[in-house]
Amino acid sequence: MVGCSWLWSHRNYLIIFLTPLLLLPLPLLIPTPQAKCGYAIILMALYWCTECMPLAMTALLPVILFPMMGIMESGAVCVQYLKDSNMLFIGGLLVAIAVENWNLHKRIALRVLLVVGVRPALLMSGFMGVTAFLSMWISNTATTAMMVPIAQAVLGQLCATEARQDERELQVEGKDNQAFELDTKAPQEEEINIKQDLVKIQQDYTYKDEERDADSPLERRRKERELKYQLLTKGMSLSVCYSASIGGTATLTGTTPNLILKGQMDDIFPGNGDVINFASWFGFAFPNMVIMLILSWLWLQFMYMGFNMKKSFGCGKKNEGDKEVFAVMKEEYRKLGSMTFAEGAVLTIFVLLVVMWFTREPGFMPGWATVLFNKDGAFVTDGTVAIFMSTLFFIIPSRPFCCKSAEEEEGEAGEEGKKKQKAPAALLNWHVVHERMPWNIILLLGGGFALASGSEASGLSKWLGESLAPLQSIPPFGISLLLCLLVGTFTECSSNTATTTLFLPILASMATAIGLHPLYVMLPCTICASLAFMLPVATPPNAIVFSYGNLKVMDMVKAGFMLNMIGILTINLGINTWGDAMFQLSTFPDWANITHGTKP
Repeated sequence: MVGCSWLWSHRNYLIIFLTPLLLLPLPLLIPTPQAKCGYAIILMALYWCTECMPLAMTALLPVILFPMMGIMESGAVCVQYLKDSNMLFIGGLLVAIAVENWNLHKRIALRVLLVVGVRPALLMSGFMGVTAFLSMWISNTATTAMMVPIAQAVLGQLCATEARQDERELQVEGKDNQAFELDTKAPQEEEINIKQDLVKIQQDYTYKDEERDADSPLERRRKERELKYQLLTKGMSLSVCYSASIGGTATLTGTTPNLILKGQMDDIFPGNGDVINFASWFGFAFPNMVIMLILSWLWLQFMYMGFNMKKSFGCGKKNEGDKEVFAVMKEEYRKLGSMTFAEGAVLTIFVLLVVMWFTREPGFMPGWATVLFNKDGAFVTDGTVAIFMSTLFFIIPSRPFCCKSAEEEEGEAGEEGKKKQKAPAALLNWHVVHERMPWNIILLLGGGFALASGSEASGLSKWLGESLAPLQSIPPFGISLLLCLLVGTFTECSSNTATTTLFLPILASMATAIGLHPLYVMLPCTICASLAFMLPVATPPNAIVFSYGNLKVMDMVKAGFMLNMIGILTINLGINTWGDAMFQLSTFPDWANITHGTKP
């Protein structure tokens, strides 16, 4: 037992040192560039899956392995770590940090919940809608961390008001209908018998005290209420973390796998004509997200609330408990005060950014970038727009120059009795950005691009594509469905970033080898990598709701398995309908007809 305990506690070091040695026969016995690149990819995949090293440090291994193995020059590898997709990611995160820093996301969430109402079904739909919308723009983890406490507080208030309501109802019933009442006094000669009967009754009641308390109306209502809110809390918690993952799929910057697809497409197929940009991704993924969100709501409603329309929706009625909970949310919104100049400025920049993303290259008409800058090439991209707009956060002040700060209004004086004059701070400063920016994700993105380039340069992509050529006999929709199931299973035990990084170059090679549009398999598998619903460790939003202690692993497995199936089927429905119309997926594009291994 001591030996097993020692091995388990030191497992990370054992994996780090033993894995390269065990895999070493591959490049030694087969001294080809393909085998050497395969060695690096397998090693990184095992490190990523076991997380024996930080994910970002594992992503830096190509900088060491590829030059030492003669696959790529060091300069060619290092340049992969800061590409246009990384700039798009940084710009999107700067916007998200500004929104969080000024608490704009909480104002949006409470405002929507006040509109939706507090009935269970409407409340769940409100939480799911708000969470999904916020996770389209800010990180899934931050969205979940903000929404779960709000959900817990609302449900706690609902439970408390319902308990008080039950007590009031039972008190009224008790006054109207007493348990027993003596109208006449017993005669003198029967007092002894009555006393004996009372003693016997008292003993009988003492013997059955627990059963009597358990059968009391108040106790029965308490148990029913606890069971009801236990299920409601589980359903609401799961709805928040699931909708955060689903919402992140709707925009190109919503979650890291989406940006990995964008980067891999531009790296592997440089002549693709910017087929994946913010507008085209949103056009495909947003309808898919809405359908998934509605079906997920129906499934969670069925599992934890049932379909009692009167109880779930309330048929337009409001009781005292609903009014009290509504008052609590209204008070929380009131505490935020009126919208400040800084919040308005952040909201304005955010809206302008989204509008510029959509109109840069909408597809059905020339965009502003095409008319002004991109006549002779793709000079301005979504990354350019993101960095430009996020730069404004460091330029625009957090209050007008004519308005005094709180310190100035208090009349703080200096040594000479003069009031201190301070210039207003900008909307963002680098200290806040440095604390909240997930720099490790940028390295993960770069590691994925380096792996894709190494696979191309070594010829591994061509070899994998030829090995998967027999899949050509399977109908395209069958290939897509099988690959989505594979990726959806793999992402449950590995990060979605690592999953897409490993799979997308292989899928691109397979698609070109069998003459299939690359996006037909790469796009659905990218979205499926975000559908990690079954395990607490699968994604940070799951871990956050699980940490509150209301859920068991089996609760997440039961609800998540069906949601995985719903997501996979919905994505494949989209890719074969409006996705086909948007990207012409039925035909093999000219830009995908490349020769592997000749890339400079």
